[in-house]
Amino acid sequence: MRFSLVARIDTDSPDLMEPFIRQLVPKGSIDKVGEKGFVVRVNMEGSSAKDLNRSMLSALRKVEKKTRLRTEWTAEDGTILRFFDYVLKKRIPP
Repeated sequence: MRFSLVARIDTDSPDLMEPFIRQLVPKGSIDKVGEKGFVVRVNMEGSSAKDLNRSMLSALRKVEKKTRLRTEWTAEDGTILRFFDYVLKKRIPP
């Protein structure tokens, strides 16, 4: 399935994290927000938003353990899934 992602990444090590994020989502847009945050917009393919979210947060936390991830995944059918870290907070049907 294809998903459109809008993510807010907050970290205590933005200088260390920024190159890693650019490597993680090379085709996405990455904007710096404040001193310690980034907003990422990218289209991704995977079996589910939950799996994509989990793999992204796991990769980010290998670089910086205290990284926080807020995501909004929009599926092809228009379903929106919002996560905070690993937890699904809201599902909005199309």
